[in-house]
Amino acid sequence: MKIWVGVTDDDWFALLSQLRPDEVNFWQPGGSRTFRALQPGELFLFKLHSPKNFIVGGGHFVSYSALPASLAWDAFGEKNGVASFDELRARIRRYRRKDDAIDPVIGCNVLAEPFFLERRDWIPVPQSWASNIVQGKTYDAQSGEGRALWESVQLAVAAHGRVEEPSLVEDFSDENRFGAEYLTRGRLGQGAFRVLVTDAYERRCAVTGEKTLPVLEAAHIKPYALNGPHRVSNGILLRSDLHKLFDLGYLTVTLDLRVQVSQRLKAEWHNGREYYAHHGEPLRFHPADPARLPSPEFLKWHNESRFQT
Repeated sequence: MKIWVGVTDDDWFALLSQLRPDEVNFWQPGGSRTFRALQPGELFLFKLHSPKNFIVGGGHFVSYSALPASLAWDAFGEKNGVASFDELRARIRRYRRKDDAIDPVIGCNVLAEPFFLERRDWIPVPQSWASNIVQGKTYDAQSGEGRALWESVQLAVAAHGRVEEPSLVEDFSDENRFGAEYLTRGRLGQGAFRVLVTDAYERRCAVTGEKTLPVLEAAHIKPYALNGPHRVSNGILLRSDLHKLFDLGYLTVTLDLRVQVSQRLKAEWHNGREYYAHHGEPLRFHPADPARLPSPEFLKWHNESRFQT
């Protein structure tokens, strides 16, 4: 298994170490280079800029996605390590001064279950760390410096009073905890859910095929407030108006992945011709991976408990 040590700004770490969120976006100002160093569930550590050559925290890698800054803000808010959307844009432009895009695309490394170490528990970087490393470096968690680093993280986390977190005290020998398995069993947050659903549907509305990303939203089939999990199989990517109708129960998706529109839409609002045009149609887009398709369990719940007949 691998460990990635990524370099980050002091300000990003300072804000998040105060917030202690359930997830973070370790973003990069450029969105053209895909991050491929880790599988979902593997350890992504934070190192401050030189001369502070210490590892100060980390989290479990969930997914990489290149996203417009507005969507990153909507998904993660202050979990981006900034206090406002204006501050996020200002930080991006600090690194991309010649880019005048209205909504610049940034690289988003989504991390779950983050931890932030107290100053006394900071971990010195391995001896092989070079001063000219700008973005980060990969280590093998099962041998050499990587193994020593993993053990140091375990000790630091235990000293920080987080020994109750099984994902940080289990041994890396259990390979079933990583990859796709982590995406179904890991403790994912709302932001990770939005990113994973958006990418699972190839950034297209499941009903219409619309691909204008700013108007697409990841809908929970069974709401999180009613114990619906942050899991791709409990999600569907919809255009914002369809998301609203889906949540209100004017629209649902049947177990055979067909759109169903309630007659109450016309009865109550005297309109809806555009929406009735989709009634009975199969979804235009859905995940190619069967494990990420809408779960029959959650669809049945929506059909029976939310859809207005």
